[in-house]
Amino acid sequence: MALVAVKPTRIDTAIANEIAARTNSGIEHTAQTLTWAADEHVLLALAAAGWLYAHLVQPRQRAIANHALIVSLATALLPHALKSVFDQTRPDRLTVRGHRNGVPVSGQARDAFPSGHAVHMGALASAAGLLPPTPRRLVRSVAVALSLTRITLLAHWASDVAAGFALGAAVERLLRPLTLAKSRRKQDNWRIRP
Repeated sequence: MALVAVKPTRIDTAIANEIAARTNSGIEHTAQTLTWAADEHVLLALAAAGWLYAHLVQPRQRAIANHALIVSLATALLPHALKSVFDQTRPDRLTVRGHRNGVPVSGQARDAFPSGHAVHMGALASAAGLLPPTPRRLVRSVAVALSLTRITLLAHWASDVAAGFALGAAVERLLRPLTLAKSRRKQDNWRIRP
């Protein structure tokens, strides 16, 4: 049993009720398919593949690959640890109308807080700050859209997704100086000084 019970806000409940009333199986199937792109297993596999590729083929990208893998591991473990502390019923367990409109049942019933998918996407959106402006905006837009699928599926309350996204961004920013500092010092040492 978790230590802290988390209740949804009135806004959370209002959003979930609107989704339950207005969704359909087409919307839910689309959201269910898209949400896989934010799944920890998919992201860990991609980070591991990127790490392996960088270490075998692109040695100049090793620091970024190390950072991506460490952040992916941290954001995969953190939601599980937090869900053992926080107890909150998922919105899909509290609707009959939503299930009639196509809402699927997701995850463990009392594991709503925080959204693990949103934690991963928050970290991705934060890491996108290392990219040039156009790809940065694209990655951040995709990260927000994939996070919103968790609300659409009634797998999480809106506040669970917002908290998860913010938490993921914080994790990436906290780890960045630890994982990328060495490579930045090397770059500074390689620069020709006037």
